[in-house]
Amino acid sequence: MPLPPRIRLVPAVFAATFLALVPALAPAGAASFDCAGARAADEKAVCDSCDLAQLDVKMATLYGVLTKLVAMGQRGMIQDAQRAWLAQRSTCGGDTGCLSGAYRTRIGQLEAALGEIYSRGPF
Repeated sequence: MPLPPRIRLVPAVFAATFLALVPALAPAGAASFDCAGARAADEKAVCDSCDLAQLDVKMATLYGVLTKLVAMGQRGMIQDAQRAWLAQRSTCGGDTGCLSGAYRTRIGQLEAALGEIYSRGPF
């Protein structure tokens, strides 16, 4: 039996509202980590670029939401994937094009994982 249109929209509305609020979660140009402690070239590049900092905040927010919505075993796999992604990001050094691509790829992965959860809604 198909769900009424209003119920099918709940995950989409939640996702759209959530993503619209992501830029408001941090001041413009602020990364999800303390830029005062940035030592590596990739971290410095993120701190020096408003666009990369916004991607970083979006990625960190999606990651935080996802890890709160899954069971402990799956959370560990997501955390392992995040550590692997951070290691891969570091290979970009200060190359902003590489960093932007890495962030967009990771954001896509996290959004896909959240999409799977939303598809099981409504919540």
